[in-house]
Amino acid sequence: MKIYNVFPRLVGRFGEWTPHLERAAAMGFDWVFVNPIQKTGRSGSLYSTADYFTVNPDFVDRRSKFDADAQVRAMIAEAERLGMSVMIDLVINHCAVDSALVKEHPEWFVREGSKIANPFCVEADGTKVVWYDLAQFDHEHSSDRKGLEDFLHRVIAHLADLGFKGFRCDAAYQLPTELWKRLISRARKADPDLVFVAETLGCSPEQARSTAGAGFDAIFNSSKWWDFDGSWLLEQYDLTRQVAPSISFPESHDTERLFLESGQNPNALRQRYLFAALFSTGVMIPIGFEYGFSSRLDVVNTQPDQWEGINVDLTHEIAQINQIKDRYPVFRSEGPIERIACSNPAILLLHKSHPKGRGEALLALNKDPWNRQYLRIENLYQHIRAPGPLRDVSLEWAMDFLPTPFEFDLAPGMGRVLVTES
Repeated sequence: MKIYNVFPRLVGRFGEWTPHLERAAAMGFDWVFVNPIQKTGRSGSLYSTADYFTVNPDFVDRRSKFDADAQVRAMIAEAERLGMSVMIDLVINHCAVDSALVKEHPEWFVREGSKIANPFCVEADGTKVVWYDLAQFDHEHSSDRKGLEDFLHRVIAHLADLGFKGFRCDAAYQLPTELWKRLISRARKADPDLVFVAETLGCSPEQARSTAGAGFDAIFNSSKWWDFDGSWLLEQYDLTRQVAPSISFPESHDTERLFLESGQNPNALRQRYLFAALFSTGVMIPIGFEYGFSSRLDVVNTQPDQWEGINVDLTHEIAQINQIKDRYPVFRSEGPIERIACSNPAILLLHKSHPKGRGEALLALNKDPWNRQYLRIENLYQHIRAPGPLRDVSLEWAMDFLPTPFEFDLAPGMGRVLVTES
């Protein structure tokens, strides 16, 4: 899956979405991911759902002759006309604390004494962050677990009826694995082609592996935070790759913008998208990454008038990288990845192979987005297993002949992509 995240608060009403869908399709994305579009609680957070069956009026075009559900269906039909399927955030580990569900079904929620519990997380520095606008569903100990589960199934069925073909399951690891198995199995009895992707960020690799085993089609990995040096990412990847494919991203709606983080360095954006797209089976970017947007997306406060000017236009390069991913099966697989020793420590050299023998790849990536780095490999062919020739499919200055020894002066953040045909 090549996923483009259309953030509803930035694009506004459904009637205004078409140019963004067209741009995503032109870049070669085949999925659109939409954050929650249901009616929110008082906080206004997209992730504080008050009514799972009512569309947020912030996104409904009041000038349209169609009702809210029909406008959602029309948006999805437009994406599908452009060759993309649409997935939506499935937020069922909590709801808005002021949702009618809290009063109608108090037995569905975790309690702390006489109060409904608010979900929380603990940051890396030990700080506890509590979301006071949310009420935590009690999936494990509710006295009416069946009623709660049936309600969740109705939510999934309703969204599928609107036309959504997939679900990005928010904080999936916080729900019991057995519950996910039943929900996914039940949904696929009605539509076998529904896709479920688990958001597993913030959990341990073992938790990610356990969650993935519930029947998810993919999980998200943590490659965005890799410094290209430590071993943890490759270890995590190897732990989960045989259970479920993973999806990489250079930034997301939950992170700061990479353009800002990198000191407004377009080379860092190119470097990170190339790595994310070729590292794992799937890849995702949020809207605006392709233009080097700097303002972080906010689930409460972002507005359409905050659309930024084009700081850098990466649409063509992203399209080229997506074409490489489409053409070579090794980049659409969760095959083994090994790091190869390189004489220049500023260069990352990886070997990836398709798990069923459909090609191999060598990726040489300049870790430094500011300076050129010299690459020398004595014999490229000693790093591949198949006898077939290597082909240079790099974005820039692809070479018709690969000499021995292989030498190249990598521009800041540049990658060289070499593949064998299957």
